[in-house]
Amino acid sequence: MREFDTDAAAEAAMGAFRRKGYEGTSVQDLVDATGIGRGSLYAAFGSKEGLYHAALRCYRERYMVPLVEALQGGAPARELIRDVMIDMVDQVIEESKREACLIISATMERVPHDPEVAAQLRETISSLEDTLTELIGEAQANGGIAADRTARDLARYLVMTMQGLRVMGAIQGDRKSLTAAVEVALGCLG
Repeated sequence: MREFDTDAAAEAAMGAFRRKGYEGTSVQDLVDATGIGRGSLYAAFGSKEGLYHAALRCYRERYMVPLVEALQGGAPARELIRDVMIDMVDQVIEESKREACLIISATMERVPHDPEVAAQLRETISSLEDTLTELIGEAQANGGIAADRTARDLARYLVMTMQGLRVMGAIQGDRKSLTAAVEVALGCLG
């Protein structure tokens, strides 16, 4: 019988991976972060890689699911999108000195040689893109967003912009510049 919460362990490991990346995080770092012995971690997750995959699922639940839910809030599309992006700017500013976006670091570090990570990230990003596509499509149908581009193309552009905000915020966490980028992106909605 396991004497620890695997979800809590995955969340603690998520923080370690966000601070140091996959390669930079040692098993000892994971033991320290979770407070769980090496043998128990291996018994629960199989390997460091198994714990990393659990941490990615935890990241999705903690950050992407609420983002998607916020975009389903029922307000006008442009307002929802702006609110979500400004919230993202605020998070980036707050977190820029401490922890990286696990989606971005996993993309750069693990996707080239870990098909399971690639599949997890595609699923995570697709959920955001699909939600934005639906939201934008509805707004285009009622005239709230210009229909000169497909809803899917606009959704992809916004997803790329959101990830770009995270990257630029980590490099130079200037709220004014990041907010200006959000307004430019919103301008592309017509």
